[in-house]
Amino acid sequence: MAERILIAGAGPAGAATALAMLRAGLPATDLAVLDAMAGMEAKTRGPDSRILALNAGSCRLLQVLGVWPALEAEAHPMRSIALSDTALEADIRPLSLGFEADEDEPLAYLVPLGLLQNVLRQALAEAGVTIRPEIIRSFREDGDGLLVETNRGRQSVSLLIGADGARSAVRRMAGIPVHGWAYGQVAITGIVEHSGEHRGEAVQHFLPGGPFALLPLDEGRSSMVWSERAEVAKRMLALPPEDLRAEIDRRAAGWRGTITGIGRISSHPLSLGLARRFVGPRVALVADAAHVVHPLAGQGLNLGFGDAATLAELVIEHLRLGLDPGDPALLETYQARRRPAAAAMAAATEGMNRLFSNAVGPLRVLRDAGLNLVNRSDRLKTMFRQAAAGRGAHEPRLMRGEPI
Repeated sequence: MAERILIAGAGPAGAATALAMLRAGLPATDLAVLDAMAGMEAKTRGPDSRILALNAGSCRLLQVLGVWPALEAEAHPMRSIALSDTALEADIRPLSLGFEADEDEPLAYLVPLGLLQNVLRQALAEAGVTIRPEIIRSFREDGDGLLVETNRGRQSVSLLIGADGARSAVRRMAGIPVHGWAYGQVAITGIVEHSGEHRGEAVQHFLPGGPFALLPLDEGRSSMVWSERAEVAKRMLALPPEDLRAEIDRRAAGWRGTITGIGRISSHPLSLGLARRFVGPRVALVADAAHVVHPLAGQGLNLGFGDAATLAELVIEHLRLGLDPGDPALLETYQARRRPAAAAMAAATEGMNRLFSNAVGPLRVLRDAGLNLVNRSDRLKTMFRQAAAGRGAHEPRLMRGEPI
């Protein structure tokens, strides 16, 4: 039987899946990581100013994997969330809903995507795994293994893990359909400077064009995630810097004082996607290859880390018992634990985006009433706080801060 595990994709979720198995004792010789873009990102991709909101579970995973110390200096705590729901033209945006973290840990930490990617890849290199710049061309079942053909040759593996993004080639070649659609919105991201303090508070204004969020970094700076209709976003991105700053300041509505400066800006089309299955014969999908959700809840990569931790735990448990890591029962267990969580998050973010991204009067009355109801209920606020922290059923060991 083939013994190697092959991971396609070395983004944060793919790298974390590999590192989790290595930390649990999998020999580096039994694991291969492929990424067609390895070593080429800076040459072929534009600027990426995204900052990730890592919930408590994701932070615990990174601590167990031994990479948190390299991130800690650039990890900024988010201690509370404030939401408002008003028209863009409104002079005052009152608080509709707010809740704070438990005393023991923040709701999330804000970490730059590029830094997280580099730290995880460096940890893989130190563990003896070199990311190979190869492209998977095809794969098929071959006896008790999977025969994978890349642009550099063939190899037989027990398990192929697709961590190769929203346009996953592994998912396509496995014949797994994906359900979803484009939102017609673009996320404009960047770092903004402001005159007011944030005190660790994240703010999200629900506006007719899409949610506008400011997430706390060091004092005087916040990460902006501005979801806007595609045609409006195109106009905004074409503005001179001072005019764009004024538009951002208008949406911030004084909740950070005045927006005094903007750093590097990047934009990303938004869509919803949920794979019909997360597994196939000797194939498992993780992160964006399995699910893509709206960023308004900041849970995309947290879901992906949950996939990585769950799959790594199941694979290591099987290997310790001398069992096949491509066992159909293992894969079905993985799917049963992870797809419901992804489907629930996709439904929740889809519903919230549709409910709030409009100016229909009756809907505004209903959603304001709902937000006020939650704001007055300690029980409901606790539920939101737990969801933001990533607590739920079948929480894998790594997300609880326990080694596999």
